[in-house]
Amino acid sequence: MGNSKPQILVLGIETSCDETAAAVVAADGCILSNVVLSQLDEHRPYGGVVPEIAARAHIDHLDGLIARAMMEAGIGFDDLSAVAATAGPGLIGGVMVGLMSGKAIAAARGLPFIGVNHLEGHALSVRLTEEVPFPYMLLLVSGGHCQLLLVRGVGDYRRLGTTIDDAAGEAFDKTAKILGLDYPGGPAVERAARDGNPKRFALPRPMKGRPGADFSFSGLKTAVRRAVEALDRPLTDEDQADLAASFQEALTASLVDRTRNAITLARAEITTANPALVVAGGVAANQYIRTALETLAAEQGFRLVAPPMALCTDNAAMIAWAGLERFALGLVDGLDCPARARWPLDPNAAPAMGAGVKA
Repeated sequence: MGNSKPQILVLGIETSCDETAAAVVAADGCILSNVVLSQLDEHRPYGGVVPEIAARAHIDHLDGLIARAMMEAGIGFDDLSAVAATAGPGLIGGVMVGLMSGKAIAAARGLPFIGVNHLEGHALSVRLTEEVPFPYMLLLVSGGHCQLLLVRGVGDYRRLGTTIDDAAGEAFDKTAKILGLDYPGGPAVERAARDGNPKRFALPRPMKGRPGADFSFSGLKTAVRRAVEALDRPLTDEDQADLAASFQEALTASLVDRTRNAITLARAEITTANPALVVAGGVAANQYIRTALETLAAEQGFRLVAPPMALCTDNAAMIAWAGLERFALGLVDGLDCPARARWPLDPNAAPAMGAGVKA
């Protein structure tokens, strides 16, 4: 590769939900390949992810995606330094597909194996493209997760808040379904909201003003349904747009309030100059939310940092990078590394009722 010393390269595999993905990333942060196959068309008729369909799709496509990722990277398996695969949390059938494939490659080639926490992949993804020193504040918002974490270092997290019911992305999907919008709901609601009046419908701001940094979105979703029922007629395009805008504004107000509280809770531990508020996960692609968080960050003396859009949604480059960060610290796993449906980043955090894998 032009250097006398071989570059450290890690193959990453991600199959925790409804994206099948493989990537090769170098220790210097160069993404040599990042292949993602979406299953949106398979799940769209159901308005959400069906675990059995997702697992079957991973089985059907993963081997081909790994081969493509290696080809695009221009390397062979003998050039790899290690293999990293998501070991949880997520849909257990899907997690097992990627985990077993990663273990098989590592075993066949005699390579170190790293079982990566999917949430750590999101948590560290910003460091793949930006200089973000530890510690930093992380708002992780996606279809299955909604958490506020103090990221102290690799494998060292303090959870400040989590959802007690739905995740933010889940609330977007369910609201889109109520409004008759397309799946996935996040982009569909954001598109509809651009033409809407966010003041037309008075929707609640869940948990806003309460102590702590936990989230709740179930009541907001219910309020949208009741607003639709109160209209007592088929929704017009204007109704859809106004409801989407009102929902998006309410959810964003809740995110901002909870994040402000988390910063207050952790401020004494964040001693870095120009500290970072990182937003990651699929919902981080929402520009309305990003703009509100930028305002909050400036108000609090932080800078908002987000991974590029391609690294916000589930992908294997973030898994490879988390593997690289762990590999550099000698944190490797045996081939008996288990698949986990639930795997909290902060094992000392009190369980949040109803949070499931979000905890």
